Amino acid sequence: MALSRGSLLFAAAALAVVTVVPWLIVSREAARQERSVTDLLGAMLGSGEVSTAVDPEASAVARAFLERRSIGLPLGETQPWITHVDVVDLDQDGLIDVVLCDATTNRIGWIRQTTEGTFTEILIGDTILAPAHVTPSDVDLDGDIDLLVAKMGAILPNNDRIGSVIVLENDGQQQFTTRVLLDDVARVTDVQPGDLDGDGDIDLAVGQFGYDDGEIRWMENLGDWRFESHALLALSGTIHTPVADLDGDGDLDIAAVVSQEWEEVYVFENDGAGSFERHLIYGATNDDFGSSGISLADLDLDGDVDVLYTNGDAFDYIPPGPRPWHGVQWLENVGALDFAYRRIGDFPGAYFANAVDGDLDGDLDVFVVSAFNDWDAPDAASLAWFENDGAMGFTLRPLATEPTHLLALASADLDADGWVDLVTGAMHVSPPFDRMSRVTFWRNGWNSP
Repeated sequence: MALSRGSLLFAAAALAVVTVVPWLIVSREAARQERSVTDLLGAMLGSGEVSTAVDPEASAVARAFLERRSIGLPLGETQPWITHVDVVDLDQDGLIDVVLCDATTNRIGWIRQTTEGTFTEILIGDTILAPAHVTPSDVDLDGDIDLLVAKMGAILPNNDRIGSVIVLENDGQQQFTTRVLLDDVARVTDVQPGDLDGDGDIDLAVGQFGYDDGEIRWMENLGDWRFESHALLALSGTIHTPVADLDGDGDLDIAAVVSQEWEEVYVFENDGAGSFERHLIYGATNDDFGSSGISLADLDLDGDVDVLYTNGDAFDYIPPGPRPWHGVQWLENVGALDFAYRRIGDFPGAYFANAVDGDLDGDLDVFVVSAFNDWDAPDAASLAWFENDGAMGFTLRPLATEPTHLLALASADLDADGWVDLVTGAMHVSPPFDRMSRVTFWRNGWNSP
């Protein structure tokens, strides 16, 4: 029986609904996840190639080259919340130490390497509620190392003006005086030093997450521990504000990653005298991209500064957990403050990454920690590296499945053997609580028999 014209139109419309509409949905989701449609379909259907190459045999070998040991204070009765770690020879005795933010005790910790391989932690300064970031710097230019601290006031979302910029002033004998440089502002997440106006002293680049009312500012050093604030951007969700000469003109610029609903990376171009022009260098199409951190490095060794960028935040999810678009990317500096997006690879819960030559083959590899992997899965990686083949091709190699919930990462040659070691900090905000740690030293044993 012949179909009527109306029946044919209805059939055509139905065909469009069952084919075109799903394709549009998949296309839109692929764009949100920064993936190709083919890659996303392969993940959804359990077939096809994934975007990150993994060599199981090589991964098993690579898994053994870091030797793990806990350092610092032992685990307490409550779950540890280490929000940041950094490495520095704080007492200038020739041995690398570790400084950290402990949001459980609300203190700054100094894990001193007293002799090679022996670490002892003491808590320094006064109580600082929810310290988020600690940065070593000789702020007063007196020859010793002070500590800049970003105080959030509360880790969980809060609109109260409870943030502060603090410096722990070193007297040269590692006795520290707490100085509050800025108080009663939206939660502060980062403070980075640099001479931003070319007058020879140390100014500060400050990121404020806030909640609805974050900000980016720079603080001009007026002398005698007085600073004047200059606003740069009034968006919530700023995480990091590293400082470097990003345009190669000899002065210091400011980079920033802004999360929340923005999911953007900015560069504030300095004219050399402290006037800044804002440049948006990347914006994710995925509103839930989960920006978690940036660091600066010349990743491709071409003489300019690139941006290494992780997305794996899951604090907003209940329960927290990985998303298929989590991973690591870099923004390649191609000149004139133009940056090209390059995906390095997928890594669930990716929270922070460092670019270091882990295998001493002359190129920079990428080491990354996960705070929000699927910890109920025994093979969920908390630490991994993307091995660089020398031509900016990266292969993911898992390194550890425990401890879990690794939020912070720093790198340095702590044992002076010529190989870069790692330090991680864990923030156990959600179960399971069976593979916990506080601060872990990962010795690079690549050259060991």
